[in-house]
Amino acid sequence: MIMEKPSDHPTIPPRKIGVLFANLGTPDGYDYWSMRRYLSEFLSDKRVIDYPAWKWQPILQGIILTKRPFSSGEAYKSIWNEDEGESPLMTITKQQIVKLRAGLEKRFGAEIVTDFCMRYGNPSTKSKVQEMVKAGCDRILFFPLYPQYAGATMGTANDQFFRALMDETWQPASRTIEPYFDDPAYVDALAQSVERGYAALDTRPDLLVVSYHGMPERYLKQGDPYHCQCQKGTRLLRERLGWDEGEITTTFQSVFGPEEWLKPYTVKEVARLAETGKKNIAVIAPAFSADCIETLEEIQEEIQEAFIEAGGESFTYIPCLNDDDAHIEALLGVAKRNLAGWTG
Repeated sequence: MIMEKPSDHPTIPPRKIGVLFANLGTPDGYDYWSMRRYLSEFLSDKRVIDYPAWKWQPILQGIILTKRPFSSGEAYKSIWNEDEGESPLMTITKQQIVKLRAGLEKRFGAEIVTDFCMRYGNPSTKSKVQEMVKAGCDRILFFPLYPQYAGATMGTANDQFFRALMDETWQPASRTIEPYFDDPAYVDALAQSVERGYAALDTRPDLLVVSYHGMPERYLKQGDPYHCQCQKGTRLLRERLGWDEGEITTTFQSVFGPEEWLKPYTVKEVARLAETGKKNIAVIAPAFSADCIETLEEIQEEIQEAFIEAGGESFTYIPCLNDDDAHIEALLGVAKRNLAGWTG
């Protein structure tokens, strides 16, 4: 006997599966207050800056956020997508999601709801979790777009996802992905981008600098696996390319604050390379799934300038994988593995 729901029973939408991709985030604009809001949220994250709040917040709110929004705003202004009124990271993430949504629907049909959120700024993780639950998603795969695990990237993205779940009356079943830096399809996509970049050059670079976002050395000593995964990622890329060890090197960029960070620092290392005779280099940044302020402004302006001023002659930046088809296929493969048991 089938029992009918009472007439006043809340509407229950058909069951669906959500796949929620996440990236770091972006300010809504490059004006002072947009930058201040974004930087305050970012630099108040205990996963990013783990100093005690009583010690850190007066420095952040009273000193750093008085000046830094101006300099960061100028950096964002230099790369801003004025046509769309958004940062390149937002534009590229939207392009990625269009392809990822089409790929997931092709594989699994209309039961999959695909969307994206940002750890800092908009669209927020909480808002997108709420939308998925309202759409009938009783299972959500949360997919931070970071190939390597670091507490300050994948870890804090997962934290925010779990916080969003805490506000749901009926929590969906949830999964998070494992780091995919060593996924063969991802490594192959990365290698293909290097091969294309080198093929377009008249002169082969003396060295490929693989520049990862840095973090304090202290985090490594506390057990964060990021440094090891970066080193292994470079090795896997070199092996896939079939290169000798002397053709590729690992560095770390985006140093912030007075602590010692992972070394060598990219900006100092490229200058040293130029001074010691490496006049032609290429740089790739595989910690980022999409080009952003750290690649479009820091690498292509600050780091390139340090190399040229030190006597370098040819500096080639190989773009992030962005919405490259091989990259999208690699991400779809990771999603498919993690959806096992949920889909037919």
